[in-house]
Amino acid sequence: MMMNPFSLDKKNALIVGGAGDLGIAILEGILEAGASAVCIDNDPRGKDKIQLLKDRGFKVKFIETDITDEDNIDKSIEDSKTFLNDNINILINSAGIQRRASSEEFSIHDWNDVIAVNLTSSFNYCKKIGKDMIADGYGKIVNIASMQSFLGGITIPAYAASKGGIAQLTKALSNDWASKGIRVNAIAPGYMDTQLNTKLVNDPKRNSEILSRIPVGRWGKPSDLKGCAVFLCSEASDYLTGAIIPVDGGFLSR
Repeated sequence: MMMNPFSLDKKNALIVGGAGDLGIAILEGILEAGASAVCIDNDPRGKDKIQLLKDRGFKVKFIETDITDEDNIDKSIEDSKTFLNDNINILINSAGIQRRASSEEFSIHDWNDVIAVNLTSSFNYCKKIGKDMIADGYGKIVNIASMQSFLGGITIPAYAASKGGIAQLTKALSNDWASKGIRVNAIAPGYMDTQLNTKLVNDPKRNSEILSRIPVGRWGKPSDLKGCAVFLCSEASDYLTGAIIPVDGGFLSR
């Protein structure tokens, strides 16, 4: 009998994009639940954020790297294994960028950038770490989807495509790996008050439209994702796989 099925004590996590607004909140949540972790991000400012967590006594390391380069991905995984005693049993893919333009004017350069960061890098980390998880017979993978995994959005064709892809990738990997002890799920954050959504928050018309559809009556906060993330990384979710879980204040139900 599990004493605390939500505990992440003795679990080792790698979180990609862990220095962003959502990623750092999720990282804090799994550390508070007892995990050790490596945060991978291309933003050098992440080092200072991780230092604050280290100052609180958490076992966590920051690795700065370009996650669109496969050689860098391989190196970041090897460095993570060294820090985590060669054992990664939790992977969280939280990296994401945004580009906005009308679909007819959207550049292929911006398209490629968004797909590379939001979708291709997630697949690369899943594939490479998934092999080790298969060998161990255990693993938890959590991808960060979006409301645009369900909806098309406005002026964000690449982002919508990438997050639709994350939802389908999550299901595909779950189908392939569930029998091998690996659970693959995704969190779909609702409209979150983060740097990625600054333009929406500051647009009175769009802000009002969005708030009118959120039954909870407010934009989400990064910390709202902590509980769901800990659940999906823990033994409490051992019979859950292939799910895309909205954490959206009721937005999709409206």
